[in-house]
Amino acid sequence: MDPWLEQFWGDVHASLATYARDQLNDRLAPGLVARMQERVYIESPILEKRQFSPDVHVSETGTRRKRTSRASSAGAAVAEPQLLHVPPVEVTEAYIEIRDARSRNRVITVIEFVSASNKKSKVGRKEYTQKQREVLRSETNLVEIDLLRGGRNVTLAAPGLLHENQREAYHACVRRGTKLETLEYYAFPLRERLPAIRIPLRPQDDDVLLDLQALIDQAYVKGRYAETIDYSQPPHPPLPAEDAAWALETLQQRTK
Repeated sequence: MDPWLEQFWGDVHASLATYARDQLNDRLAPGLVARMQERVYIESPILEKRQFSPDVHVSETGTRRKRTSRASSAGAAVAEPQLLHVPPVEVTEAYIEIRDARSRNRVITVIEFVSASNKKSKVGRKEYTQKQREVLRSETNLVEIDLLRGGRNVTLAAPGLLHENQREAYHACVRRGTKLETLEYYAFPLRERLPAIRIPLRPQDDDVLLDLQALIDQAYVKGRYAETIDYSQPPHPPLPAEDAAWALETLQQRTK
């Protein structure tokens, strides 16, 4: 995994969902189809403790009167506030559903690539966990793939389920609709290539493989990130010292 890609995650996230759908449709048995779906919600930047840069700033004075202070009954000057327009932001997140086209398009599996909003925004986290609970109340399989180091964990792999030395920021977890008390956890160490993971389907079907490194490689090439990423600057969030040293050595070897 390239940690520098995380700063472009809006574009990368959409690409991963698209390429994953294509890869799965090349491998799924007849009658099963992978489809992209969208979750849309509104975020209010004023509620989020994060930087926000709207496209347009609009401001107006509190009244149409001249912007002068006026005296109160106590004789103190009362200032007129400046009203700032903070526009809401529409967030669109793609995810994948695998459906049984021969059984009224029944949803078999939901695949989520975790977004930055899911991990850092109150509204985004609420929307994600609400969808998560809906899937858990059914027999639908759920696959969650988290390739972001920052923010709070939202996948089913809650911190209390794993020892600290077993956890990785990059990870995936799979909950099968037929095994409600078992969670399959995949740890993705930063220094290793991403693996293929097993995507569950109907009980009578063999799992289908989803090659995560192939998805990242495709997103990197198609997004032309080799031309836009400045590897002389640290990624965000920054890497721990040992990982940063490893990343620097790896980059130096590739440029020789």
